[in-house]
Amino acid sequence: MISFILWIPLVGPLALAGFSLLPGTFALRRFVGVAASSAVLIAGLLLVSAVLNGAVPETGGGMLRADALSAYMISVVGAVGLIATWGGLSSAASSRTKVAASYEALIALFLAAMSLAVLADSIGLMWAAVEATTIATAFLVGHHRTGRSLEAAWKYVILGSVGVAIALLGIGFIYAASVGTDTPTLSWLLLSQSNLGLDPALITAGGALAVLGFATKAGLAPMHSWLPDAHSQAPAPVSGLMSGVLLSVALYAILRIQSITNLVIGPEFLRIMLSVGGLLSLLVAASLLIRQRDYKRMLAYSSIEHMGLMAIGVAIGPAALPSVLLYILGHGLIKATLFVISGRILQVEGTPVISDVRALLVRRPGLAIPWLIAMAAIVGFPPFSIFFSEIGIIMAGWSVGLGGVVAAALVLLLVIFAAFTRLTVQMTIGAPPDGVAFTPDYSAHGPRLPIILALATTATVAFVAEPVGTLLLQATAVLGGTN
Repeated sequence: MISFILWIPLVGPLALAGFSLLPGTFALRRFVGVAASSAVLIAGLLLVSAVLNGAVPETGGGMLRADALSAYMISVVGAVGLIATWGGLSSAASSRTKVAASYEALIALFLAAMSLAVLADSIGLMWAAVEATTIATAFLVGHHRTGRSLEAAWKYVILGSVGVAIALLGIGFIYAASVGTDTPTLSWLLLSQSNLGLDPALITAGGALAVLGFATKAGLAPMHSWLPDAHSQAPAPVSGLMSGVLLSVALYAILRIQSITNLVIGPEFLRIMLSVGGLLSLLVAASLLIRQRDYKRMLAYSSIEHMGLMAIGVAIGPAALPSVLLYILGHGLIKATLFVISGRILQVEGTPVISDVRALLVRRPGLAIPWLIAMAAIVGFPPFSIFFSEIGIIMAGWSVGLGGVVAAALVLLLVIFAAFTRLTVQMTIGAPPDGVAFTPDYSAHGPRLPIILALATTATVAFVAEPVGTLLLQATAVLGGTN
């Protein structure tokens, strides 16, 4: 029965994708993304319960497996997907077209691919699932069929495909390293055994290439250039899914690769690589946020910033990994919320330009208030979980002798904080132009409950020792090779 749960986040979204393409399903089609996300979340919570009770479900001849890390990540995929799809529900009228049918089907396929990536025991199957997300999200990025959205989709396809091709080459080297042992394999479980006798030279080359390839999908600099265009041109729910789920699953792949390489060649090689990539990502985000003019691109550069800090946490090692895992959940929920609200602002204001959106708090408090709260969360104000995650990463960095790295990161975070504050104030605070009559708009222009749930979760989850704290510690123990 427990093993059956592993199929729910795969088969459920696939069945719903097929349902959305059937004729005569107009009334229910717009709920396909919500239903698919709910299926993934329910399966994730059931797997978390099983893992906390000491079980490690597996099926498909061991190809699908849920340890504490996988169970946690599948729950994150479902939770972030639910906020993005529920918050971005389309109208009943807009769900009657063929374009809407393909949109909902692609959302469901994307969720299925993400689920497969985190449940696969084989790093080869994990790679194939990550590649499948490129196909699904490329069409979603170009959904609006404008020149800019199609250009963003092509850039994403080209750079994303280059990244996964590099990752495939790295995985090939890792498999070659196992050929000389008694068990040639791509199973993460087997490769992470310390007595396997993998070839260090091949593991060094394979680990570097695989991490570089997956770092492209994670949006780390200098392979980040696809991200601002894709996030700014995609529909708001898709931007939320890409920022909150796709980037995190790519980081999850890096964690799995790192746990293999650290057992064979030690942590220093990838520690340097990830620290440089993380600091460079923070530098890129800081330098481009200072003069940013588009609020969706502003959120995209924020994603680069947060992935950079998470990469530094991964480089630090076990002392920072619980904070990194908590960071993944908090960032995903808040960024999905912000992209959903940005979509609503774009709909009512008709412009993505920051300077054209003024005095939102006075004119549209129904949008400005959740926007301000979510902005406070994303820049790291307490009691939101991102604050505790960042503090945990910084303290862990000092404790393991990476004080210079975290000090540089802190300086860049201060610059980013100042830029975000200025841009947010510019959009929300102040008075409307003199002589312009208006009536304050208290409408949320969409469902309020998903936004409330996301903000409430991120404000409280860091204080929940059971079962969240226990799960994070067990997930860190799964990556015990990252010493």
